[in-house]
Amino acid sequence: MAETDLIYGIHAVQHALLHSPERVLEIWLLADGNKVKASKLHEIQESAESLGLACQFVPRKTLDKMSHDQRHQGVILRQRAARVKDESDLMQIIKQNSNVLLLILDGIQDPHNLGACLRTADAAGANAVVIPASRGVSMTPTVRKVASGAADSVPLIEVRNLARTLEKIQNEGVWLIGTSDQAEQTIYDQDFSGPTGLVMGSEDKGIRRLTSEHCDHLVQIPMAGVVESLNVSVASGICLYEAVRQRL
Repeated sequence: MAETDLIYGIHAVQHALLHSPERVLEIWLLADGNKVKASKLHEIQESAESLGLACQFVPRKTLDKMSHDQRHQGVILRQRAARVKDESDLMQIIKQNSNVLLLILDGIQDPHNLGACLRTADAAGANAVVIPASRGVSMTPTVRKVASGAADSVPLIEVRNLARTLEKIQNEGVWLIGTSDQAEQTIYDQDFSGPTGLVMGSEDKGIRRLTSEHCDHLVQIPMAGVVESLNVSVASGICLYEAVRQRL
């Protein structure tokens, strides 16, 4: 990971100022924003200044160039990068949570999907999101923006060997539930009330064979329409909230 991270988007920047102000290095704000966004940008300016942080006001084209797209919402923040959490952090999380709920993503490629999965995991109270370090997308400014603060509130664990990590998770007493359109049982037949690792596949190929072989159970989401599959972030939300429903 780079020594510093760029964060853009109003909610993501507000969250960084609230939860990790000690890591903030620079803030750039749009100099000619519209009234709606300007009021929110002013709130960010006030929050930054109350922390002793100065803001730089720059034209839109400067922010566009820095963010490589138009979705910065008028604000960009640079902060010192946090340490990448790994398998040892995951094992600690499992030991600290007797009824742990994990979201395990097998090679997600789209940063928007990873950001949305983090946001849903946060809302559902998942203890961590696990991804392979070398297959698929990892933390990016786009992921942070889409996650809307959840990129810092939900630990994102990057592991070198997903299959080996799955074995270690099982050895800690966590049941691994994978999703597959070939499964005979649905998510409503499955017990999610105990320690659970929900395993979701990539957008195009689903769960890899080796990953599915490490799952204790495979389930499917019932599909009544003409579409063959759901977006992985939508599918993750459906499965996570079935776990929430059962745990409540």
